[in-house]
Amino acid sequence: MQIKRFVFVVLLSFYSQWALASLPIQYWQTSSGTRVYFVENHDLPMLDISVEFAAGSGMDTPSKSGRANLVRHLLSMGAGGFSEDQITTALADVGAQLNSHFDRDRAGIALRTLSSERERKQALETLARIIQYPEFPQNVLDREKARITLSIKESSSKPDYIAERELMKMLYGDHPYGLNDVGEINTINSLQREDLLAFYRSYYVASNAVIAIIGDISRSEAEAIAKSLTENLSSNQQKTEVPAVQIPAAGIKRIPHPATQSHIQLAYPGLRRNDPDYFPLLVGNHILGGGGFVSRLMEEVRQQRGLAYSVYSFFSPYKEQGPFQIGLQTKKEQSEEAFALTQKVLKDFVSGGPTGEELIAAKQNIIGGFPLRIDSNSKILGYLAMIGFYNLPLTYLTDYLVAVEAVTTEQIRQAFQRRIQPDGMVAIIVGAIE
Repeated sequence: MQIKRFVFVVLLSFYSQWALASLPIQYWQTSSGTRVYFVENHDLPMLDISVEFAAGSGMDTPSKSGRANLVRHLLSMGAGGFSEDQITTALADVGAQLNSHFDRDRAGIALRTLSSERERKQALETLARIIQYPEFPQNVLDREKARITLSIKESSSKPDYIAERELMKMLYGDHPYGLNDVGEINTINSLQREDLLAFYRSYYVASNAVIAIIGDISRSEAEAIAKSLTENLSSNQQKTEVPAVQIPAAGIKRIPHPATQSHIQLAYPGLRRNDPDYFPLLVGNHILGGGGFVSRLMEEVRQQRGLAYSVYSFFSPYKEQGPFQIGLQTKKEQSEEAFALTQKVLKDFVSGGPTGEELIAAKQNIIGGFPLRIDSNSKILGYLAMIGFYNLPLTYLTDYLVAVEAVTTEQIRQAFQRRIQPDGMVAIIVGAIE
């Protein structure tokens, strides 16, 4: 045991030093107040950039649910005098790629391009149009509204969609985190172009933006790029606070469904991104249900009793308490047994915490797999954007490993007892026995 412990500590030290040496994150603010996070990396002739705003579904209202997602979705479908096809062609001509990100807190767009002058210049000019001059063409808006509403109609009969939607309503009630991120059919149909423009003008502002950059450019070039992408955004300061999450009333909802399997989900308000219990809960959840086949839930529910092919748990941290969720699917006739067993495993874990052996195995798994989380520019870009958006320390990636190693079994037990109340969970079974 002592030899294993020594090897583990040596590996931790190596990974910590490697991460620190490999990711010297530079930070500054533009004159318009945009926060910029930059890693200079000349290993490949590539450049990755993301621009994110506090404009996720948490900024929606019940009457305009889906507006935030629609704004983000239409950014690249007509901007700065370019049609949707012209934008696509301009990027394809230089081999550039666009991706987008959207959740309860954030909305953004990311670009990957070659760092050579012609390709980079054309790709960045196109990105600047998209971010600063979106047009939300009426014909495109009508088309995408029809497409999204059709997608909602098709999904509304699927048990997993029903379970997630109803669970979030039970968990969050009137809180904006409980809104369906793509909206509802009636709210989507009611949205007008002016609604999108108003949202864009309110939330896509320079002081509300975070830029992450990694790749084959210098600091001075990164500064020029950040300026060019945001200099024509509004400088108005828009409030983006999210209200505190209230503890919901415990309850279970059973919904009949013709599917052969029952979809079971449980939830409770979980983590803020900067939560002091973040690492004990992170490591603890790996042991409970986030560690795949070595987790407690998998061992008890699948391995020993064969009640589900897969069972899992996870935290989704946001500005305010994102959901802690447990999910599984099982045969209808086994649904109540599987549900009761899942509750028991959770209660036992919250009451007693993990064993020392479980903790060591979890740390080795998390730390051993960490280099794979930052083994590409695109993965690092995601971390840069997260660090910037949530104002985390520049040393976050190095601190992460040290914090994981420092977690104790007692910290996990206490953190789960403080934050998760098994008897207070909300739960849903879609495909319940009638």
